[in-house]
Amino acid sequence: MIVTVTLNAVLHVAYTVLAPGETTPPNPPDETIPTSRPIYRAGGRGVTVARMLRAFGHDVLAAGLAGGASGELIIQDLARSGVPTAFTLIRGDSRRFFRFAGPEDDGPVLRFSEPGPFITTEELGRFAADYRRLLTGAAAVVLCGSLPDGLPADTYGSLVTYAAEAGVPVILDAGGEELKHAVGHGPDLVVAESSEAEAGSGGFGAALVRLGAAAAAVAVGGQVRAVTTDGEWTARLEATDDEGAGADFPLARGALVAGLVPGQLLGWSWPDRLRHALALAAGGAGP
Repeated sequence: MIVTVTLNAVLHVAYTVLAPGETTPPNPPDETIPTSRPIYRAGGRGVTVARMLRAFGHDVLAAGLAGGASGELIIQDLARSGVPTAFTLIRGDSRRFFRFAGPEDDGPVLRFSEPGPFITTEELGRFAADYRRLLTGAAAVVLCGSLPDGLPADTYGSLVTYAAEAGVPVILDAGGEELKHAVGHGPDLVVAESSEAEAGSGGFGAALVRLGAAAAAVAVGGQVRAVTTDGEWTARLEATDDEGAGADFPLARGALVAGLVPGQLLGWSWPDRLRHALALAAGGAGP
């Protein structure tokens, strides 16, 4: 079983703006604008990874933090996708991401993002206990995404250490302070993003390995560079048309992480891992 952890899960709420007699919204600002009923979908990179791995037949369990009505809808949506969950419940509402689009596919789109909930020390303690229990039956754990307010920057570092003590491989997808604090705890694979200059020289990935990661996969645009103590490998998407994928075409991060997990567990060669990951990430499935 592969356990994915999303500490800052999000509920995506999508509306279609209905403007009678109009092909493109918006209506005048002082007028009520009708919309469709909302469509709900669970999100967050760990959730995306769990959904994609499940679609490819892997046994997964989506864990993390969820709360309020938004948290209930996140869990319900994952259940509809056949993804089992073991979220630790919190008092605050999980964050929501709103999308308002017109009836035409190429019309204007408005996006709004709420802040995440504040996590208390008691809630973090309950999650840590739940997480350590889940490690007992895990083949690997995937830690993904940002941290909500209230969690210390070294939270991922502690989770990596717990997994290492249980003998469970860790794939970490993080950035900023979260990554800085966690990499020294020895994750088996770090997935990160960098600027084109850093990725081109391999400097960032090599630095992550020096700091404690067993391997690093650094993405920039449509390119991924893998670095280990045994060498470096680079793969990139080829453009398919004048506006197609290439070095500057952004990869879907959640799909990229999901594509790297099977090769990490099964010991594939790095060229095979990168080919598989790019094939998934090029489809743009998930943030």
